Amino acid sequence: MFLSRRTFLGTSAATAAGLAAASSASQLHAQGKAGEERVDVSQLGKTPHTKFAVNLEMWWRRVPKFEDRIRKAAEFGFPAFEMWPYQGKDIDAIAKLNKELGIECSQFTAWGFEPGMNNPANEDKVVQQIEEACQVAHKLNVRKMCVVAGNLQKGMTMEQMHAQVIKTLKRAAPIVEREKVMLILEPMNGRVDHPGHCLYGSVDAVKICRTVDSPMVKINWDLYHMQISEGDLCGRLKDGFDQCGYLQLADHPGRNEPGTGEIHYNRVLRQALELGYKDYVGLELTPKTTELAAAIAVAKADVW
Repeated sequence: MFLSRRTFLGTSAATAAGLAAASSASQLHAQGKAGEERVDVSQLGKTPHTKFAVNLEMWWRRVPKFEDRIRKAAEFGFPAFEMWPYQGKDIDAIAKLNKELGIECSQFTAWGFEPGMNNPANEDKVVQQIEEACQVAHKLNVRKMCVVAGNLQKGMTMEQMHAQVIKTLKRAAPIVEREKVMLILEPMNGRVDHPGHCLYGSVDAVKICRTVDSPMVKINWDLYHMQISEGDLCGRLKDGFDQCGYLQLADHPGRNEPGTGEIHYNRVLRQALELGYKDYVGLELTPKTTELAAAIAVAKADVW
């Protein structure tokens, strides 16, 4: 898919700025009729340093059919996508389409906010669902599944809730070790998106995962949540990198693409690479204007 530069630059000034950097890094240019320079949209997701997985719950929201969103991600050249709960989706159709398009699902949600993993009453349910989710992961050839600790439980202290999360993850650990599917525990932020949750920032998440002590139970290190909860993104990532299983990003404020907020993602992504992170980085963000502009900005963040 090609867009003329003249048409493309008319969309927004921000997109034009992103194009300049992304073009040199990702070889986005092709020669059109009469020498007009055009943008090869299929190259946008093929960034040189970082492998991005676009979150299809937040990108192309106006496209009703999930499989069509996968086609959009592939059209933009992204090597992978991520999604939230697998329930309600046609897993067989997605698996077939992934093979046809040569695109991966980097991770999905195996256990969400409610009912909380931090409540003893839910422990057996969590373990049972992890068993089921592993089989879904095998169908989709997915290596990682996200789990959420849970919202505040009445009558329980934070220490008690975290202890229950540890207990549940220790029960789940032999399952995911056997099935070779990593659980990634996601800390949230309480100031903007998830007030009333029980797990914020990297410190407690690192402590939980080190206590569980499994190579298949790590952290879904969402840099957007970490920025709001604690900041010092490069330093915190370095401190807890042994427990980092997966990275996600969005800028802040706004939860949009890099370049729309305060985070200098070029530096943060470079730090992740230097620490040895080579897996997908999830784009769990809402494009501020268009998916096209967002993809350009993402490519720009991979330039250093």
